[in-house]
Amino acid sequence: MIVLREGRVDAVLREWDGAVEVQVSITGGGTCRALAYPRIVGSPQVEDLVLLNTTALDRGLGTGGYAMVVAIPLRVPVDAPQPCGHLVKARYTPQQVMVQGVDEQGTRFHEAMREADDLTGMPVVVADLHSSLPAVLAGVFAEEPGARVAYVMSDGGSLPAWFSMTVAGLRRAGWLSACVSAGQAFGGDLEAVGVHSALLACRVVLGAQIAVVIQGPGNLGTGTRWGFSGVAVGEAVNAASVLGGRPVGVLRLSEADERPRHRGVSHHSLTAYGRVALRPADLVLPELAGRFGTEVREQAAALARPRTPHRLVPVPVDGLAEALERCPVRLSTMGRGPGQDPAAFLAAAAAGRWAAGLLRGPGRPA
Repeated sequence: MIVLREGRVDAVLREWDGAVEVQVSITGGGTCRALAYPRIVGSPQVEDLVLLNTTALDRGLGTGGYAMVVAIPLRVPVDAPQPCGHLVKARYTPQQVMVQGVDEQGTRFHEAMREADDLTGMPVVVADLHSSLPAVLAGVFAEEPGARVAYVMSDGGSLPAWFSMTVAGLRRAGWLSACVSAGQAFGGDLEAVGVHSALLACRVVLGAQIAVVIQGPGNLGTGTRWGFSGVAVGEAVNAASVLGGRPVGVLRLSEADERPRHRGVSHHSLTAYGRVALRPADLVLPELAGRFGTEVREQAAALARPRTPHRLVPVPVDGLAEALERCPVRLSTMGRGPGQDPAAFLAAAAAGRWAAGLLRGPGRPA
């Protein structure tokens, strides 16, 4: 069921690339924050009547505390511009969108993408949580300040790339050269049918030296072995390897999570790398001190056994805490910052450091 409510905009609270946050008085009582994507519904203004989807908000689910603006009924454009492409995303939903794919016929990149089949050794960093993205980049730039990095947003979390204030902030700061939205995700600088074509676009079209593949904000989990959107991490490893890239895996670590399944090395990483990934990856093991560091090393050892012959790569973390402090966006994972759960961010930054180091190795992209 979709829960729809109407209300009027009281105030425009803030804007970032592709999104507008507003305060709404709901008809019948109550107020809420709502998020609108102007490229889909237009830009809401004070006193506008808006139609809201409050389904997840009413259930207290992780939408950032937002209702979603479905339409501005009294200001629907009479002559809406014709879509420029032929890829339909969020397909067969009431708000399906049509975009131009980076590789579709008749576009300037079609010829290059038609024959593209090789990442030429490009490091591809893969991670479970969207919150790992800025930490990965902090590690990259601590090692290679001039590296050209592109982000592939897969569709396990938010479908609109515009939802991510992190991506918007990283783009403004010049830390990301581009965002490529893959699968059902949309709203990136380039649109791709899936992760494979998105990775090829990073290399062939954008000239990226490193790609980072992570789902959008709002990962899904059910507390079961297989029911979580992060299984796509293993598929991303397979895609990068099949295309001749160098997969680099971020281990999801936590010393602060109260849930036993996410303490130390999360079961998400153990399942995705240990059961889903069919190709080997460089799994980066941050060199953490003390009992926790020992626990992580013991848990991760299972991922280097013959059944899953990944390469466990110990990477020093000296200087990475300072690198994380230079991030141009707020660092937070599961509501915790680097001060509450440093291992989560150091693990991602260490993977970025390792990927950047690969650029200097023989046969690596320059």
